[in-house]
Amino acid sequence: QVQLVESGGGSVQAGGSLTLSCAASGYITSNYCMTWFRRPPGKEREWVATIHPGGGDIYYGTSVKGRFSISRDNAKNTLYLHMNSLKPEDTAMYYCASNRGPPVLAVAGSRCGIGSWGQGTQVTVSS
Repeated sequence: QVQLVESGGGSVQAGGSLTLSCAASGYITSNYCMTWFRRPPGKEREWVATIHPGGGDIYYGTSVKGRFSISRDNAKNTLYLHMNSLKPEDTAMYYCASNRGPPVLAVAGSRCGIGSWGQGTQVTVSS
């Protein structure tokens, strides 16, 4: 079964840190462009970060650059998002995605097409 499963979300105070994980099954994520995007409550989807295949180029959205870090563990077929200096405006449902399959989901600013994504994990940052 092909799927992406996010975990690691939770509630944290402003200034805190969280690390999100995205475990993949059914395909090798290192062969694909992997992306984190988020959806704040009542707002549109927002691109967060992208890592290209083979551990190549990495890109970040303006609002998270310098605070968030995307990485992958190819041996575990897992994608991560390390989030530091969290702010209340980072509150959102976070999703991991890949460009496996035709691009069917529009996320403004994304560096790669999004063909599949997980169910998401909630991050809540309190002030």
